[in-house]
Amino acid sequence: MLPPLSTVKRGLGRTTEALALELAGAGGATPDWSELEWRLAAAAAAAHGASPLLCRLSTWEQPAWRRFLETQREHVAQRHRHIAALLERMHAGALMAGVAMVPLKGSALHAIGLYQPGDRPMADIDLLVDEQDVAAAAQLLRDCGYVESFVHWKHRVFKPAAGAVPVGLGEHRDAPINIELHARIQERLPVSAVDITARILPRDGAPGLHAYPSNGALMSHLLLHAAGNLCGRSLRLIHLHDIALLAARMSERDWAVVRGEDGEATSWWALPPLRLVARYYPGAVPAAMLAALAPACPPWLRAAAARQTLTQMSCSALWLRALPGLEWSRSAAEAWRYLDRRIRPTDDMRQERADMARTQVWLQGESWVTQSHGSRVLAWLTRPVPRMDTLYVLRAAWEHFAPVA
Repeated sequence: MLPPLSTVKRGLGRTTEALALELAGAGGATPDWSELEWRLAAAAAAAHGASPLLCRLSTWEQPAWRRFLETQREHVAQRHRHIAALLERMHAGALMAGVAMVPLKGSALHAIGLYQPGDRPMADIDLLVDEQDVAAAAQLLRDCGYVESFVHWKHRVFKPAAGAVPVGLGEHRDAPINIELHARIQERLPVSAVDITARILPRDGAPGLHAYPSNGALMSHLLLHAAGNLCGRSLRLIHLHDIALLAARMSERDWAVVRGEDGEATSWWALPPLRLVARYYPGAVPAAMLAALAPACPPWLRAAAARQTLTQMSCSALWLRALPGLEWSRSAAEAWRYLDRRIRPTDDMRQERADMARTQVWLQGESWVTQSHGSRVLAWLTRPVPRMDTLYVLRAAWEHFAPVA
């Protein structure tokens, strides 16, 4: 049984911030934590995708903690081999089908050598194709043994035709490798979509797998993805680490791509994630870049970004927020649209919620997701409501470290 959630909330915040400092290299000696705090640290490390990297980079020597990290790194290393083999199949299939594909985010970071096998977990493979090639790409995935699971507004999700999701804390070698097929690279911030597809699509369109056109294009995607997660209070520590590592390889030309060029509007959405990276990784982000982006960022968002922490903007903040991302509205009209959708969800939003409840293991058996929208709104207004994703990983941590009878 979990301790009182008020105790969990405080401990989760302390351990999350300590993990962020440790991963950034600013940590110190092994913390003198209670058993409760070490369990919370393991839960936070798993939720933030940082366990395998901490195995290699952390100096903390608590025995149960070290065993957990080492096991996580083994699972991620084995899973990486499966993903690499699957990407090779995708490349061969794309050549035959005449389709150009860009493996996104984690796959690209591994491809350019920012991570060693076993460093960074990947829940799935993201692939970008031109809109005219979506049908051919979908058929290629089916030929590789995949079936379509559901359609999200950003992508189509494919899963292996066979295979169950292992239940437990963190990464598992046998977890199915899902594939998300994108025709656009976009995020709703909070209701209007920001689209950077043109920065990322291959310029020549030759069949096969392609790298991003530049580090600037890759960084633009990492930052937009992080912005979307900030907007939804679902940022992960691994997102900040990705950006900090890539920033060390960026040229002035790359940063120009991030700012926006060739007639694009200045990337106002890039400032909040970069400020958060600068908070935990001092010196990683050029001060000139922060200064260049600041004028285009709405003043209320700029002010909010100046004081945000990883805990506040992630699942480490235990309670659900009734209006997450409202500060990302760029006008009063957009704020009103956001509020209207929170009160009266669209049919598409209701379908997305139903798809999540059906496909996400951390929502299985949770009555919260099947309640009416009105009941959930009433709960937000009258009492603290814990996040389902956070509760899932906390319960997994308690079971993982339970004493053997």
